Amino acid sequence: MHILSHITMVTTCAAFATAGPVLWDGRARFNLTGADLNSNVGPFLTVVKGSENASHYSSLLGPTLAPTPLWAPRSGHLEQPVSISIDNTSVFAPGGGAPQLGFRRTEFIAANNGDHADLIPVIEGGKTAFHFSLRADTKRPLNLTHEYQVVFIEPNDGSHVFEVQLGSPYTNPTGTLPSADAHEIKLRDHALDLLFAAPFTPGAWHNFAVQVDWTNRTLAVLYSADAAPLRVVTPPSPNLSAQLGADGQGDFHFGVLKLPLVDPNDTPTEQGDVVHFGIQEGTTEALIYSGVFVENASHSISLGYGLTIPSL
Repeated sequence: MHILSHITMVTTCAAFATAGPVLWDGRARFNLTGADLNSNVGPFLTVVKGSENASHYSSLLGPTLAPTPLWAPRSGHLEQPVSISIDNTSVFAPGGGAPQLGFRRTEFIAANNGDHADLIPVIEGGKTAFHFSLRADTKRPLNLTHEYQVVFIEPNDGSHVFEVQLGSPYTNPTGTLPSADAHEIKLRDHALDLLFAAPFTPGAWHNFAVQVDWTNRTLAVLYSADAAPLRVVTPPSPNLSAQLGADGQGDFHFGVLKLPLVDPNDTPTEQGDVVHFGIQEGTTEALIYSGVFVENASHSISLGYGLTIPSL
């Protein structure tokens, strides 16, 4: 590691009160601008969006909303929360290919000035902890009759090492809506088995750390609400359907990915193609993020306020 990089990393850790080395830091500094988001300058790659500029779908909130308090230094906040939204233009066309008309999606991908590929082996080896906090945007609420996938790591095969869901799980045919767990925030493993759920209460920060053991293929979950330090809610659990090595690694996404409802007017083949077909209302909806970073969890995991526990 270069000396300058080491100094920068230690300074970041001290300022934001974390334990182990921070491998990637997505806590938006106050000097980050909408122009930076549009040009992929800084810690985010912002290409997963509709046809408008990234700043159309995302807002840096400055001092208008306090971030999660877990990482704030005593002297004040160094981070500004980020609002990420979708509307009816939020149709992503990956690689210039067929537009994903079934989805509405805006996501940030962990990167360093647009470089996401070289970051993957840095943050996805040994034991690493993926930290993130999110809260509802009460002025632009989600439609909880739909499923939302809002935080995930996506290998090239389109699966998710883990994912955070909100709303009613997608089914074909459509079941009773909203589902019984629509108002819960749910964390699932690669096989989509439920690891943890909690009420997604408006007005509260929902704080997570997910420890990924990339060698032994396990997941452990830590969670807290608002100002409480993180605590272990799911001990290390097998995640054996995920692949080992590079095939099991992928980009770290957070944002809003809204799945459709099945359209009864579509053909059976179209109804089976959730990416390109289905019902979307086209409404503007958003979530707010804070405290997003990845730390080396070889020895310990940060709980907030300078507290730590040994890695799991």
